[in-house]
Amino acid sequence: MAEGEWKIGVLFSKTGVTAGAETSELNAAILAIEEINAAGGVLGRNLNAIHYDPGCSPPKYQEYAIRLLKEDRVRIVFGCYMSSERKVVLPQIEAFRGLLFYPTFYEGFEYSSRCFYGGAAANQNAVALAKYLIEKFGSRFLLVGSNYVFPREYNRVISELVELSKGEVVDEIYVPVESTAEDFEKIIKSIKVHAPDVIVSTVVGTGSQQLFESFHAAGLNPRDTPIASLTMTEAEVSNVLPEIVAGHLTSASFFENLDLPEARRFVAAFKERFGASAPITSSAEAVYCQVHLFAKALALAGDDDPELIAKHLRGMEFDAPQGRIRIDPDNHHTELWSRIARINEAGQFDIVWQSENRIRPDVYFVTSSCESRHTPEAQSNYGM
Repeated sequence: MAEGEWKIGVLFSKTGVTAGAETSELNAAILAIEEINAAGGVLGRNLNAIHYDPGCSPPKYQEYAIRLLKEDRVRIVFGCYMSSERKVVLPQIEAFRGLLFYPTFYEGFEYSSRCFYGGAAANQNAVALAKYLIEKFGSRFLLVGSNYVFPREYNRVISELVELSKGEVVDEIYVPVESTAEDFEKIIKSIKVHAPDVIVSTVVGTGSQQLFESFHAAGLNPRDTPIASLTMTEAEVSNVLPEIVAGHLTSASFFENLDLPEARRFVAAFKERFGASAPITSSAEAVYCQVHLFAKALALAGDDDPELIAKHLRGMEFDAPQGRIRIDPDNHHTELWSRIARINEAGQFDIVWQSENRIRPDVYFVTSSCESRHTPEAQSNYGM
């Protein structure tokens, strides 16, 4: 490492069940680092990323986090995709008095002074999505997910929202994170037996692709029963035929085809750097923003001391590709925009609804319901 560089750790997987989404995050982190260094670095010193590939394995995430903090003497870490990964990394960050930047949407119900959360909490995507689905398709929900923390907690939130709207959850099914086609047979059977109005999926990685393939192979039609999936991102969609996913829905803060000046610039730079077919997910956009926010805080602090960085990050704003965002000084989560999109025949995401302004994170889901999305500025603007 060159003398005087700022060391940062990066933990995203290039192999394993969620490698597609995590590679997109890794690429976005690289892009932001290269942009910062090309502009002269921070206080004249370049950012130097030390990256390990944990292979989507929580024990490996823990092992590499300790290596970064103890052996590489890194104080700042960007990384983790699944909540099970974050939950084994964060105790190490706290023990070594470091700072974690976590970019992925997640279930909420967590706070650490040693973590900044760049992805959406449940009130920033689940509430609007549940309301939209009930209004457009009906109130009988079937919930499916991978068998770990995020899907179970997220589905609990969806269940509460459906109940508040006098709806019904007809079934709730979980499959292994490393799933096979056979694991989805019971889901297809349940769809045929219960005939829900809508399916909400938090199946992750390659399993998400298998779910949509099984749905299509069974002759089911999204016009009758759409799948609304937070985890079927641009990364997963790029690996399946467009006709398999067309007509289904997702919710995110950012989509590749978002027609905003900063979004167009970001997408163009990403595609030029990593190739025209490289997918860009909302979590990738989040880590891109987090690296730039960190650089701004580092310039103000003049030191990579985690306490100083955290102090300057609280309340900081940034002109993100999704729109201007702000770090909530009270809970270290991020005020984000909310959008719902339908996948079209070309495998692209057509935005059908978006919040009028960014939404504050209601991390513990205290004041959210299908009738109130916590922030008065995020008023309903539904469209098909």
